[in-house]
Amino acid sequence: MTTLTPFLWFNDRAEEAAHFYISVFSDGEILETSRNKDNAVFSLQFQIMGQKFIALNGGPHFTFNPAISLFVSCNGQEEVDSYWNQLVDGGEEGQCGWLTDKFGMSWQIIPKQLGEYLGHQDRAGADRAMKAMLKMKKIEVSELKRAFEDK
Repeated sequence: MTTLTPFLWFNDRAEEAAHFYISVFSDGEILETSRNKDNAVFSLQFQIMGQKFIALNGGPHFTFNPAISLFVSCNGQEEVDSYWNQLVDGGEEGQCGWLTDKFGMSWQIIPKQLGEYLGHQDRAGADRAMKAMLKMKKIEVSELKRAFEDK
């Protein structure tokens, strides 16, 4: 079967990053590790949330940027808070649910309710929710709801 696997180029922290990511997501695991002649990790395959990734220690030639991000669709504020707090530690908060982790990878930590509010047929409520979201870093579901309901 043909597969599609995101390939992540790290300078020299691929193993550290993979172990960090599998610690954040409870179902994560290292699937395979390749080593060079000095027994240092060259690349590894890992899985989180059912998605396989390949991580490479490729040197300083390329760096991550927000043009590519990993989108985590969360089941409510508790999940948003958990993933956000773990992933942003040592990294940087961005606007509208975006963050950059300590390895430079961009993430979007988004509650499912955001899509429900923004796609709702009540366009005035959807617009209020959008305006509220644009002021946030970490998405707060209660604030979205309050804006949507105009309270």
